[in-house]
Amino acid sequence: MRYIRYAFWAIVAICLITVSFANRGMVELRLLPEALAGAVPGFGWLGAPVSVPLFFAILIGVAVGLVIGLIWEWIRELKQRSEAARNRRAAKSLEAEVQRLKAEKHEGKDDVLKLLEQTG
Repeated sequence: MRYIRYAFWAIVAICLITVSFANRGMVELRLLPEALAGAVPGFGWLGAPVSVPLFFAILIGVAVGLVIGLIWEWIRELKQRSEAARNRRAAKSLEAEVQRLKAEKHEGKDDVLKLLEQTG
């Protein structure tokens, strides 16, 4: 199984390297369009262009998408995780109660002997 995982990541790495070499041209990126950045005073720096290779823009876009997706999933699964934690605490509490009852039952005489003593 470990070798399959290594092979998968090697294929992913080869694909990323191939895409990177195929898209080495420079592109300009801006956070805001020029008109919008110029219309809001103090935020003109958001419209300043940054020149980066195209593969860098692609990989950063994929990485940002993955991070947003992971955060979205983490928030979406919050209810299930809290319920699971609550269930674990309840199970632990019940297990402790069972252990206490077992110890309590076996610390004295048997129940049959206790009944015989009470009636006799």
